[in-house]
Amino acid sequence: MPSSAEPLTVAFVLVSHATDSPAGMERATAALAHGLRQLGHRALIITAIKGVDTVQLTSLNVIFPCDDLELRHAISSRRQDIADELCELYREHQVDVAVYVDALWGLGRLAPACGVRSVLAMHVVGHDEDLAPAVSRADLVIAPSRTVFDHAHQRGYDTTGWHVVPNALLHEHASPSYSWREALRRHGPIRVLARLGPEKNVRALLDAGRSVDRTVDVVVGKAGFEQSEGAQTAELRRCRDSAAHLTLGTFRDGGLRWDQVQPWFCQAALVIVPSLRETFGLVALEAMSVGAPVVAFDVGNLSALIGAGGAVVPRSSGEHGLWRAAEGLLEDPVRYADLSRAAYYRSRDYLPTTVATTFVKAVR
Repeated sequence: MPSSAEPLTVAFVLVSHATDSPAGMERATAALAHGLRQLGHRALIITAIKGVDTVQLTSLNVIFPCDDLELRHAISSRRQDIADELCELYREHQVDVAVYVDALWGLGRLAPACGVRSVLAMHVVGHDEDLAPAVSRADLVIAPSRTVFDHAHQRGYDTTGWHVVPNALLHEHASPSYSWREALRRHGPIRVLARLGPEKNVRALLDAGRSVDRTVDVVVGKAGFEQSEGAQTAELRRCRDSAAHLTLGTFRDGGLRWDQVQPWFCQAALVIVPSLRETFGLVALEAMSVGAPVVAFDVGNLSALIGAGGAVVPRSSGEHGLWRAAEGLLEDPVRYADLSRAAYYRSRDYLPTTVATTFVKAVR
């Protein structure tokens, strides 16, 4: 390892990584890499998908999107070839720290011994057949929230010595003025942005919001991973059917480019995050960063992240509870202004350089 004064070269391994993918792990990885570069370190992202400004891992033979079972089989069938290629890439790029972004999708279960510091970035607690070998091979385990630690501890893992390194904002965008945000409160749309996964709960939210007298804009997108073959296409069809019953608003798939997310939220009265589980809540953070209050269930890390930057309702209240909370917030100009300001200032703790500094302190 370089001395504390020398810059690090950090390689992030995430086989599904693709720029503008509607997935939190991908955006969080890009944001941390960006923050490290801003601090003077070198960072590269190793992915099985050919792209710009990434390093392609060619030995993994898989077609995206794919599910866990397919990827696990692909890794097992080419295990040594993948390990050899990773080690060669580390040597070629003089890597000091290899960050395996997930036990399966980040190849943490493989993590070859290549003379570099091995870090498992556990964004979710996956299957034990991936997680157990990944944890045993890691020199350090990091996660974006205490929620992940709690889940792992409940599964019997010793989380002593693990570190929280939160997700970071990839882009900056100016918040609207007070007067413009007040105009949005009165007339702006409610917006929802999500990956196409059943746990994101978009379909149930749309079913519960059929009588909402407000413009509702929904954008969904497909990631490089899914629960089973065709699952995202099936979820899209269900969401589209539910959206057809909205009184006002728009529904579209294809996601947004990463640099479009905050400008889109900037023009929202508020943002609903209907997820049934979130180990961090990057969409909520992106909304908060432009002063858009967030309405969400009290699940996972969302309560801790949102705090006074929105309305967190009990999961037991159901999706109708999310709509009621949104409508109540929009009817209260004083509370709305307070939450908008709090949302913005809470988001300042998640700038790329701030999170990158936390990461460097953890891995040194």
